Amino acid sequence: MNLSQRDKAVIWHPFTQAQTAKDPIAIVKAEGIWLYAEDGQRYLDGTSSWWVNAHGHAHPYIAEQIAQQAAQLEHIIFAGFTHEPAVLLAEKLITVLSGNQSRIFYSDNGSTSVEVALKMALQFYFNKGEERTKILAFSNAYHGDTFGAMSVGARNAFNAPFGKLLFEVMHVDAPEQGNEVSCIEEFRNILKIEKPAAFIFEPLVQGANGMRMHSSNVLSELIALCREYEVLTIADEVFTGFYRTGKRFACDHLTHQPDIMCLSKTLTGGTLPLGVTAAPEFVYDAFLSNDKYKTFFHGHSFTANPIACRAALASLELLQKPACLINIQQIVLKHQQFADELKGHPRITEIRILGTIIAIELKTDEERGYMNPISDHITEFFLVRNIYLRPLGNVIYCTPPYIITESELELVYNAIRAYLEQ
Repeated sequence: MNLSQRDKAVIWHPFTQAQTAKDPIAIVKAEGIWLYAEDGQRYLDGTSSWWVNAHGHAHPYIAEQIAQQAAQLEHIIFAGFTHEPAVLLAEKLITVLSGNQSRIFYSDNGSTSVEVALKMALQFYFNKGEERTKILAFSNAYHGDTFGAMSVGARNAFNAPFGKLLFEVMHVDAPEQGNEVSCIEEFRNILKIEKPAAFIFEPLVQGANGMRMHSSNVLSELIALCREYEVLTIADEVFTGFYRTGKRFACDHLTHQPDIMCLSKTLTGGTLPLGVTAAPEFVYDAFLSNDKYKTFFHGHSFTANPIACRAALASLELLQKPACLINIQQIVLKHQQFADELKGHPRITEIRILGTIIAIELKTDEERGYMNPISDHITEFFLVRNIYLRPLGNVIYCTPPYIITESELELVYNAIRAYLEQ
C-alpha cells in the first residue's frame, strides 16, 4: 500500500468528510513554496499551508536554530522554571506589538490563545469583584474550535452539535461598507445596557468567513467606545499577524489599539505549534494577590516549549530582513495589479485585497459561504494544474509564503484566469 492508502486505514483528518473525500495527497518533502508528493507530482502552496508558512518550507535557518535548541534544551515545565528562548521571544514581541502589551502568556495554538484571552478578561473582572460575564463579538466570526473560541464565533455547521453547550455571546455585524453607522449605534447601545467584559474581533479580515474585510476607521471607533465603557478589547491576530495584511499586525492599520492580542500561525514561520496571548500591565496586576484563588489557573504541558520559541525567534529575525519586507510589498503590488485586471469580470461578485491576501468571490446559484459545493470543483481544478488553493466555499483566495517570486505568482494568476474562462 502507498502512504495515502495507509493513511485511510488509521487517520481521522480535520474538516474532512471521510465518506466522500478523495484519498489525501501524500507529501514526502517540501522546499520553498513547493510540496512534493509521493507520486512524483509537486504542488505550489498558494495558501501557506493554512496561513502559517511565511518563509517557505524547510527554511534552512529555522531548521538550524531548531536543531541547535533541541540539542541544548528540548523542554522544561514552565511553572517554576524559565529559559532563554521564552524570555528572548517575549522581550522581542513586546517591542513590536501594536498596543501597550507588556506581558506574554504562552500556549500552543490559535484557538488556545483565544481561550486564554477570554479567561483573562473574565477573571480580570472577577478578581476585581465586578459581575461582568458577557462577551461581545462580530457576527460570522471564527476564532477557533475549542469551546470558548466556538462560543465567540458564528453559530454554524462548525459548531452546531455543541450549540446548547456554548456560552451566550452578543454578536454585532462587522462594519462593512454600507452599515458603518448602524454598526456603531448598535455597538454603543450594547455597551450602555449590557456592560460586557470584553469585545473580541478579527481585525480587518474575517478569514474563515470568506476573507470578508471591514473598515479600519470604524473598528478604531469601536475600540475607543470600549475604552470609554471600560470594556476590554481582544484582537485575534492569529491569521492577520506578522505582515499578512501588509503591515506587521492588522492593528497597525488602526488609530486605537486593543488591550489584549492573540498570536499564532506565522509566529514560528509555520514550523512548530505555538500560541501567544499578550496582555497589558493593568490586566496582569489584577491577578497579583496574596490570595492564591486570584491566580490565573491556565497552562498545558508544553507551555513555552523552548524549541518552538527558538523557531519563533528565527522567524522574527527573517521577517525583519530587507529582502523579506521588499518581497511582501511586491506581493501586495502584484495582487493589486491582478485585481485591477479582473475588475468587471462577469463571473466575479467581488474582489477583496488587503496586504498579501487576495480573495475572489465567485457568482454562484448556490448559497454563498463555506458549504458552497463549488469548492470541491475549485480545489480539483487547481490541483490538476499543480497548484494548491483551498477555497472558502465560492471564494478563491491566495495567501502565499512571502518568498514567492513574481513568476511563481503568475502561475497562480494564470490558473485563476483559466478557471474564470473555462
